[in-house]
Amino acid sequence: RPSPSGGSLGGVARKSREAMLVCEAAGFDTLLIETVGVGQNEVTVRSMVDCFFVVLIAGAGDEMQGIKKGIIELADLVVINKADGDNRMRAMAARAEMQRVLHFLHPATAGWETPALAGSAVTGEGVDEIWGKVESFFEHSRGAGLLQERRKTQAVEWLHSLVYEALKARFYSSPAVKADLHHVEQAVADGRLPAVTAAQQLLLSGGFGG
Repeated sequence: RPSPSGGSLGGVARKSREAMLVCEAAGFDTLLIETVGVGQNEVTVRSMVDCFFVVLIAGAGDEMQGIKKGIIELADLVVINKADGDNRMRAMAARAEMQRVLHFLHPATAGWETPALAGSAVTGEGVDEIWGKVESFFEHSRGAGLLQERRKTQAVEWLHSLVYEALKARFYSSPAVKADLHHVEQAVADGRLPAVTAAQQLLLSGGFGG
């Protein structure tokens, strides 16, 4: 479930991968990773999961918002939620529109046509169909060898993420950087120091120059 992300991008907390690993070690074979809300640059979660699906709400502007942010292009499934009551017709119309949009987008997974589905978390309508598509996706991914390749990519992405976090922590915890940071930031804000020069200065202070 969503938790404070600690300022990290990706719509997930910094230790989400570790939490997933613990759950797998505990014997859970199905993990659902819910984000705090993804944006244009917050798509780290895509590199963490085997199947990535986007949940939208009809009538809230989410359909076009998702397209503009490029999230839809990363999706293996698109689900229109709250397809119940007075909102059911809007949800079904949104599903049809999204299916037309997906037809013109390059699929996120080779050989898989991303479907647009509708369902209701309240009534349960459509949930079986949605899960059936998830199972079909995994069957396709395993059969084509895509799942294994995606897992390899996930491992490499995790490697780079760990290196980045360690370097970032080391940099900002440096006494020299802490001593200079405020003054350098102020100089950049006042236009007395170019941002590029300021960055180079701080990197040298933190021992990252050379």
